Amino acid sequence: MKLARASEMRNLDQLTTSQFGIPELLLMENAGLRVVDAVREFLDGNVVGRQIIILAGRGNNGGDGLVVARHLANAGAEVRLFIMTAPEEYHGDARVNYEIIKRMQLKYYLLREEKDLTALKIALRCTDIVVDAIYGTGFRGRLDGVEAMVITTVNGSGRPVLAVDIPSGLEADTGQVHGECIRASITVTFALPKVGQLLEPGAGYVGELRVADISIPQSLIDAHPIKRFVTTKNSCRQHLVPRRSDSHKGTYGHVLIVGGTEGFTGAVALAANGALRAGSGLVTAAVPGSVYQVVAAKLTEAMVYPLVETNGKTVSRNALTQIDALLGQATVLAVGPGMGQYPDAPAVLEELIKLSLVPIVIDADGLNALAEDPSMLEKRGGPVVLTPHPGEMGRLLNMSVAQIQADRLGIAERAARDWGVIIVLKGARTIVACPNGHTYVNPTGNPGMATGGSGDVLCGIIAGLIAQGLDPEAAAATGVYLHGAAGDAAFEEKGARALTAGDLMVYLPAVLKNLEHELVPGGGVW
Repeated sequence: MKLARASEMRNLDQLTTSQFGIPELLLMENAGLRVVDAVREFLDGNVVGRQIIILAGRGNNGGDGLVVARHLANAGAEVRLFIMTAPEEYHGDARVNYEIIKRMQLKYYLLREEKDLTALKIALRCTDIVVDAIYGTGFRGRLDGVEAMVITTVNGSGRPVLAVDIPSGLEADTGQVHGECIRASITVTFALPKVGQLLEPGAGYVGELRVADISIPQSLIDAHPIKRFVTTKNSCRQHLVPRRSDSHKGTYGHVLIVGGTEGFTGAVALAANGALRAGSGLVTAAVPGSVYQVVAAKLTEAMVYPLVETNGKTVSRNALTQIDALLGQATVLAVGPGMGQYPDAPAVLEELIKLSLVPIVIDADGLNALAEDPSMLEKRGGPVVLTPHPGEMGRLLNMSVAQIQADRLGIAERAARDWGVIIVLKGARTIVACPNGHTYVNPTGNPGMATGGSGDVLCGIIAGLIAQGLDPEAAAATGVYLHGAAGDAAFEEKGARALTAGDLMVYLPAVLKNLEHELVPGGGVW
């Protein structure tokens, strides 16, 4: 599903009118009706006599709120409409809906000064739901004055809030919140999700996100050159093709994982098992000779190969001949899990980048080695996927974690473009950015996955999908989704605190089975 910026959404609205003759007034009407549907559902289908507050701002978002007020009043709800602008400031389609409200003699309250808050506070004592239509996707900056007071009052009331298109105070393009912002229980957004609704901290204000059809033609959406996407069940499912009845283990590729050292054998084992669970036909873990027996004991289904090692029991440069021979049988190479940080690591990685003609996934200590000289990526013989967490990304770019987190999307996209590689920037709402400009924001996952080894499992899953024939872009986006979905399934049963990286592989099979057999209808379902 495409992920829109505010300007892209405005362009789609305008094209809907200019190319298809669908008036913007009709789009506003449809938007209001979809919100009414959500209010009805929240209130168990019956709005008669229910107390509903609607906060309407000055622009088109406020116009949407006026449509909602009209339909709910007609349906028998006790509507408390608060208009947060001078009525004469309504223009265009919002003005049309204000005039309808006047002719219907629907009572409203002006909420423009601090003294007007008293009526809102009284209404909040007995309301069933608040509809936030103060600001839409065009909002930028910080709310202040009475508007900030209103949002503080609503958030502090404990009443459920339904946001129209986007919570007021949230920036649609960045997900940034610079002051007060509505904390919604539900957000009904129109036609497409917006970038800021998927990125933190904005995602934390949205609540349940519903994407509603307001009659923008699907052909127009499909043709629009939006390059950002939210990964969905459907988009993943199309890459998980059924297995042929005459297939064998060689049909599904061979993952070669280089890593491991004393004290970090679990990382390479988790990556190997992740690749197997993702469906790779064969997996070989190439590890320093001194930890061979430990890794072999951890892995039953994967092969383990002992490499020449340094005095520090890490992968030696002298092992490159061995690895080169293994690469001749491999479909994909993963480098880094448990590899350790040691003087020869950058040289080993650089040689592997030059040697490998198959796709490479670089993770963990492979990324720390790459940080010594990212220009070694220019010597790659095939596609490269980097899977950094914010700290590793900071080391690659010589930036602080705070700087990375302040612009996760932009930084990932620039790095992918500048280095010509796929960037999987891990964290809440993991981002997959590709050199061709495509970017995927992942909606799955939870805080319980913030545990050692989780990233190693992801490395293995992505490598395992590439081994089976997925192109690296599809493998990265799908792998991140599967990884998060497995974490969500584990969270449902175990909660966040007890969740471990090993649990991800326990729940991954059920997630895969579900995706392979369930076609999910479009329209806001992750």
